[in-house]
Amino acid sequence: MKELSSAEVRSLFLRFFESKGHKIEPSQSLIPKDDPTLLWINSGVATLKKYFDGSVVPENHRITNAQKSIRTNDIENVGHTARHHTLFEMMGNFSIGDYFKEDAIPWAWELLTSSDWFGMDEDKLYVTVYPNDDEAKDIWLNKVGLPKNHLYEEPDNFWDIGEGPSGPDSEIFYDRGAEFNDADESENYPGGENERYLEIWNLVFSQYNHLPGLSDNKDYPELPTKNIDTGMGLERVVSVFQHAKTNFETDLFLPLIHKTEEISGQYKYGNDDTKDISFKVIADHIRAVTFAIGDGALPSNEGRGYIIRRLLRRAVLHGRKLGISQVFLKELVPVVGDIMVSYYPEISENKEYIASIVEAEEVRFNKTLSDGLSLLDEVIAAAKADNGVIDGEVAFKLYDTYGFPYELTDEYATDEGLTVDRDGFDTQMKAQQDRARSARSNKASMGVQNELLTSLKTESTYVGWSELTVDNTDLANLIVNNELVDEVDQGEAQAIFAKTPFYAEMGGQVADLGNIYGEDGQVVAKVTDVQNAPNGQHLHTLTVLAPMTVGKSYKLDVDRAYHAAVSKNHTATHLLDQTLRNLLGEHTTQAGSLVTADVLRYDFTYNGPVSAEKLQEIEDTINEKIIADLPVTWVETDIESAKKLGAVAVFTEKYGETVRVVSIGDYNVEFDGGTHADSTAALGMFKIVSEQGTGAGVRRIEAVTGAGAMRLFKLHDEWLNDVATQVKAPQLSEINDKVVGLQTALKDAERQVASLEQKLANQAANDAFAKPQQVNNYTLIATEMVVESMDVLRSTADNWKQSTPSDVLVLAANLGEKVNLLVAVSPQAIKQGIKAGELVKTIAPAIGGGGGGRPDMAQAGGKNPAGITDAFKAATEWLQTK
Repeated sequence: MKELSSAEVRSLFLRFFESKGHKIEPSQSLIPKDDPTLLWINSGVATLKKYFDGSVVPENHRITNAQKSIRTNDIENVGHTARHHTLFEMMGNFSIGDYFKEDAIPWAWELLTSSDWFGMDEDKLYVTVYPNDDEAKDIWLNKVGLPKNHLYEEPDNFWDIGEGPSGPDSEIFYDRGAEFNDADESENYPGGENERYLEIWNLVFSQYNHLPGLSDNKDYPELPTKNIDTGMGLERVVSVFQHAKTNFETDLFLPLIHKTEEISGQYKYGNDDTKDISFKVIADHIRAVTFAIGDGALPSNEGRGYIIRRLLRRAVLHGRKLGISQVFLKELVPVVGDIMVSYYPEISENKEYIASIVEAEEVRFNKTLSDGLSLLDEVIAAAKADNGVIDGEVAFKLYDTYGFPYELTDEYATDEGLTVDRDGFDTQMKAQQDRARSARSNKASMGVQNELLTSLKTESTYVGWSELTVDNTDLANLIVNNELVDEVDQGEAQAIFAKTPFYAEMGGQVADLGNIYGEDGQVVAKVTDVQNAPNGQHLHTLTVLAPMTVGKSYKLDVDRAYHAAVSKNHTATHLLDQTLRNLLGEHTTQAGSLVTADVLRYDFTYNGPVSAEKLQEIEDTINEKIIADLPVTWVETDIESAKKLGAVAVFTEKYGETVRVVSIGDYNVEFDGGTHADSTAALGMFKIVSEQGTGAGVRRIEAVTGAGAMRLFKLHDEWLNDVATQVKAPQLSEINDKVVGLQTALKDAERQVASLEQKLANQAANDAFAKPQQVNNYTLIATEMVVESMDVLRSTADNWKQSTPSDVLVLAANLGEKVNLLVAVSPQAIKQGIKAGELVKTIAPAIGGGGGGRPDMAQAGGKNPAGITDAFKAATEWLQTK
């Protein structure tokens, strides 16, 4: 067998299927586009869903790719097993209604065994099939010539993820030799749980439709279009070519491991199984983090950002286990770039930016880490003094807030002779996972093909870039309730015309609206929506007002005012995209957009809010381009020529052989299929309405142009005039001075109120301090104070500390809908075992709340002011037990 590098394996795979007529699809962003069911792209087929569900018919029905993917459902296994990863590459070949088993199976064998390609030893390859898949068995045995004793039937070989496409699959295994036999000999066979027979490829034959209500795959009807979906993990198959015991001893990971050895200076990979786990975790996690940040995701406390933060923190903690206390992960980013440069050059191109994000997050965590370790020390001390068990909820807090994986807390606990409540931890983890699942869409992960729309091959031409009226065009197809009809009198229908000026919703731009006219010049239908049909035709949604007949000619007329407003906002979106990249950095990339007649919405990746000063600069820059009256022009050309023009491909769109390039003067050049103003001057004005965060590392700007901007300015004028009236400012220019004067007067009044409140509180406190009560061996002052904030309680406690007229102080404040408690304990009482945190937890339930704090001071909040007396009573009873 050949010895191949990872780059060679990937290249051979793609070139093989290219030689079989497949189009090589580039690896798409890890951030899913228009798919709320996924947090990350998690497989090779995930980016091709629209082809498999029939919503889009591809130009080439044969596709191959090597797709970067992330899976995070078993992060804790990484490093402990031979082949678990967070980031991995899945290579696959796909047929969308083209070839099927009779080609897919022999091609798989040819790629694996031919000396022109992978050149594997045939005797080392084994195959599993679904028992009822006689067709696949026949092809393997009689067409490929696989020995019968190399073919195994496996009942689990049926790919089914719920409603939607499903079908049998055939897995291919490589025999690594008897030295990899499992101790449990009953599992030493292809498909068993063992390390000898390594699964390297899975061929899925997607031929059935799992309909709602069906549970037995024997009852599934066949799909109208059968498909092939295969998956070969690059990391796994490279381990075969490089004779590696695990995926980590390959050229995809070893350079990272060796660099980590160099940074550590204390440990070498392969000398200690425990330390090896840390080397593996670091190598795996930095790959995932580097690619995720490179695709626009940023560390945060939610969604994708939370995953990045968690991976970074796990890597840092494992670095500590290797004796690395300094910031080090940023040094691994260029190594990732070097490893992957043949297929992902963008990592090396953006390594400085990625490394800066990694460094900032690692510095931030190092500050958090010391707090977490301090908390862990407290938790260990408390567990030793109690029952020797660390509470599961506390372990989860260490995990969730400070980034401590469960196994790390468990390891610390074991060293101290303690245990961790795993069940309690798992309960908290499940609750978090349930919250995450409920926050995501419950849409089906893979739609079902619409056979009618997929089969429509009607020729239809879009002319809306230059024409907004088509006088005579044939009505080619009418659809009512998903059935083709020849005529419709009234109601809802869908239609395809031979030629149309109506723009179909795409790329964030809404569809055109307008009317359909009959031969007599009367409106026969209103166009309420336009979408792209699977084969690319513009599918018009109509409200039919008068009879329409297939084959007749109609006049199609776009609503010009609506079209112009949408087009202006689309041009403004291009100006905003370019300006953000110019002023915030090239790493700022589009993460979604919406262009309507009223407003434009632009989502982009950025780490933190955009300052008011920077927003003003963005707005001013765009308005300068509007005043400059830059021409908006477009050309159609091939992709390579478009790139030479400097065109930017936005949001990892997929483009055909011929692309449309839109230029705004010499300021912006982009691939784009939308409609635009003729010049920037047509926009009139650009005004930012808002800037806010929408998720992990994603910001959103909403803005208006033209008439929308004028309406906004008019509204602002109305607000200012109302304010001027309220503050009695004769001129708008005097509003600021008036407001400043009012704020100053208000602050003076608040200070006077606070001073009076403090004086009253001090007097009440002095009265209470003079009468401490004796409870067992301690003195207690418990009093309710009439105050407006918790701050007065704290200052009263500070005064108490200066003279400590009692061992324990309990203060309460009725703040209307809520109540606050504050407990303070003298140093002498603390030495005798009295702790404010314990006492406040005991008495807080009386006010319907909870709390905590330090041994010397703690506080609680609740919503039952009537329970204050009971809280004081509970404090007395608690002290009586001490």
